[in-house]
Amino acid sequence: MKKKLLSLAMLAAFAMTAFSQALPSVTIFGDSYSTYEGYLTPDTMETWYFANRNEPQRTDVKSVRQTWWWQVVQRMGWKLERNNSWSGATICNTGYGDADYTHRSFMTRHDNLGNPDVILLFGGTNDSWCGAPIGEFKYADWKRADLYCFRPALAWLLEHMQDRYPTAKIYYILNCDLKDVINSSVDTICQHYGIKVIKLSGIDKTAGHPNIRGMQQIADQVVAALRQ
Repeated sequence: MKKKLLSLAMLAAFAMTAFSQALPSVTIFGDSYSTYEGYLTPDTMETWYFANRNEPQRTDVKSVRQTWWWQVVQRMGWKLERNNSWSGATICNTGYGDADYTHRSFMTRHDNLGNPDVILLFGGTNDSWCGAPIGEFKYADWKRADLYCFRPALAWLLEHMQDRYPTAKIYYILNCDLKDVINSSVDTICQHYGIKVIKLSGIDKTAGHPNIRGMQQIADQVVAALRQ
């Protein structure tokens, strides 16, 4: 009887492991909108959303379950591969006050996304807000200076992501209320690489960042686009 129960337990454990491995895995690749304390890899990245010290004037998000990405993962029946998001991060290497943001840019972080089936890239907000140089459309032969400008940096990023994660499906989530030149540039560059753009609209925000309602709106719009 004991052997039979042990065999059944082992079978159940094997089945659960197989089921977990069968679930599509997703990596969240973003900026402050996608951060949450204790859920970032690596955990040295700066966050906007905290588990225990959120100020009302900053955000009313008080649980990881309220984040847009947690809701998307749950509703899509996926498993989280990792969340590589850094508050203030730009796509290109230029940050606020013309500072060098190479250490936190999406380009620098693109090779630390695990082994996902799906990548949700949610960026460009800080490039718009900080007034990063736009640059020219360029799809090859990038120079170091090019990577401090949004257009060539985004093209570099997408090409290198497709090379590094050839089996992953990449989606670009585009925030609302950004500069027109950022929006049109994302459209053009993503079309070049065959990447679907999920365009957000009407997101509720506090201090420029999604609050609980805004997180729900993002999740609703992303899930709707993914299920099309």
